[in-house]
Amino acid sequence: MKNKLFYILEWADNTLILGQRLSEWCGHGPVLEQDIALTNIALDHLGCARNLYTYAAEIFNGMDAVDRSECFASVAFQRNVKEGHQADEDDLAFLRDAWDFRNVLLVEQPNTDWAYTVARAFLFDAFNYYYLTAMCNSVDERLAGIASKSLKEATYHLRWSSEWVIRLGDGTEESKTRIVEAIANLWPFTGELFTATEVDTFVEGLGVDFAALKPLWEQKVAEIFDEATLEVPTGVWMQSGGKTGTHSENLGFVLAEMQFMQRAYPNMEW
Repeated sequence: MKNKLFYILEWADNTLILGQRLSEWCGHGPVLEQDIALTNIALDHLGCARNLYTYAAEIFNGMDAVDRSECFASVAFQRNVKEGHQADEDDLAFLRDAWDFRNVLLVEQPNTDWAYTVARAFLFDAFNYYYLTAMCNSVDERLAGIASKSLKEATYHLRWSSEWVIRLGDGTEESKTRIVEAIANLWPFTGELFTATEVDTFVEGLGVDFAALKPLWEQKVAEIFDEATLEVPTGVWMQSGGKTGTHSENLGFVLAEMQFMQRAYPNMEW
C-alpha cells in the first residue's frame, strides 16, 4: 500500500508543482491570449493533481497506524495523523514539507522568462503525453480513468508548447538565443523523467515502463527541435533526486507561497 501511495504521489506532485509554476504567469503573460492559455493549462494540471490526491488520501487512510506514521516527515501532517484526522487531498498538497514531495526536479525550476517557461513545459509535456498514454492501460482502473481524462488535456498542452518552441527557435535572433539558453539549463533535469525508482516498479502493470517511454520522448523532442532549427544537447550530466525527496531550493519557495494560507490558518475553509 505504501509503495502504491508513493507512486501516485510522484504523478500528483509533478502536476501540482508544474501547475503552480505555470499559474505564476496569470496576469503577466506576454499577450492576453497566451496569459489565458497558460492559466488554463495550469488549471488542467491542478485538476489532475486533485483527482490523484483524493485517491492517494483514501489509500493513506486505509493503511494501518504504523505505516501512516512512517509515510511523511512533516510535523504538521503527522500532528493531524496522531489526532486521528482523516487525510484529504488538501492535506497532501498543503501540509507536506519539501522532503515529502516526489516530483521530478524539472517541474520545480523557476520560470525565469518566457523561453524558460516554454522549454520546461515542452520537455515535460512530451514526457507526460506518452506517460499518460501508457497509464491508460494500468491495471488500476481508477488510475487508468484519470490518465484517460488527463490525456485529452495533455494532447493540447504538447501542441501548445511545441508550437512555442518552434516559434522561438525559428524566430528572431534574440528569441533563438533565449530558447537555446533555456534548453541548455533545463536539459540536465530531463534524465530523471525516465529514472525508475523502487516505487515505480513494485507492481507489474500498475505503472509504466519508463525505459520504453524514453525513445518516444527523444523522437518527439528531435522532431520539434529540427523544425525549430535547434540542436538536441548531448553528453550532458543528469541531475536526480526529486523522486526520492531530495529537491533544489526552488521547491521550498514554491511551497512557501502555495502553502502559506493553510499553514497560517490551519483547517480554514472558504
